[in-house]
Amino acid sequence: MTFKAVAAPPRWLAYVFLALSMVLVGSYVALSKPLVTALPVFLLAWLRFGIGALAMPHWLIKPASEPVMGRNTRLLIFLESFLGNFLFTICMLFGVSMTTAVSAGVILAGIPAMVALLSWVFLRERITRRVALAIALAALGIGLFSLSKSELLAHIGQGSEADLSSKTSWLGNLLIFGAVVCEAAYAVIGKKLTGSVSPKRITALINLWGFALMTPLGLYAAWSFDFASVPTPMWLLLVFYALAASVWTVWLWMTGLKTVPAAQAGVFTVMLPISAAAVGVLVLGESLSGFQVLAFALCLAGVVLATLPSRSGGPGS
Repeated sequence: MTFKAVAAPPRWLAYVFLALSMVLVGSYVALSKPLVTALPVFLLAWLRFGIGALAMPHWLIKPASEPVMGRNTRLLIFLESFLGNFLFTICMLFGVSMTTAVSAGVILAGIPAMVALLSWVFLRERITRRVALAIALAALGIGLFSLSKSELLAHIGQGSEADLSSKTSWLGNLLIFGAVVCEAAYAVIGKKLTGSVSPKRITALINLWGFALMTPLGLYAAWSFDFASVPTPMWLLLVFYALAASVWTVWLWMTGLKTVPAAQAGVFTVMLPISAAAVGVLVLGESLSGFQVLAFALCLAGVVLATLPSRSGGPGS
């Protein structure tokens, strides 16, 4: 049987999918703040993967047009989940608890550049001048937005927390950098996988691996937890969070990667802080300063620059 590749979406639609994926991530990150206070972190992550597994068992079935996965593909599926789901979550959670929110945000601004670097090293993707400038604008915008949230320093730097932060900030920053590498690896490995595995099957498989990896920690957190203490609205929010994080965002991202080079797709990560801030302003009643608006303008300029067609009709040359 000959292998017939799953049709890639047209470039404009792939851009929409990538942007929607990151907008969803930013939205559920902002809306999940109450979930973190209602559920232990590892229990929350475990339930997220469990709900995701229940939502897409039919996506695990191999389409007739797909070849049988080889050893390397199975390894990439595991690494995609281990790095992009499991290890990223641990590095991020413990990293932000050991350093300031501003430091974490500035380090996370390096995600587009790290995606470009890894895609050049492992995928041999050529980084054009326009995409390089777009990456720089994206990183600058995210960094400025993080620096503008200086009011968080007053909250973090009080009492014994200030002393703890000064002693552990180097480790926290290192863990945040580890999260950046994990996120970049997620984008690069995803690009590699979309060449032979359908986006739906990738989504279901890496979620199943995430559930397996998180099960020991989730069971430990669930052992003494009082589930009756969680109000019904929180359970409804959990379902949205699980579907958005484990199903919709992953499928949208993997589908977009079938068309767009990984380095160029990395620029779309700027939509995460923009959508998170928008939800904070429109839903949670937070304010947005003029400096933050300028930072977001730089981010969006990077996206526009990366997606404009070249004179020859190609992407961002």
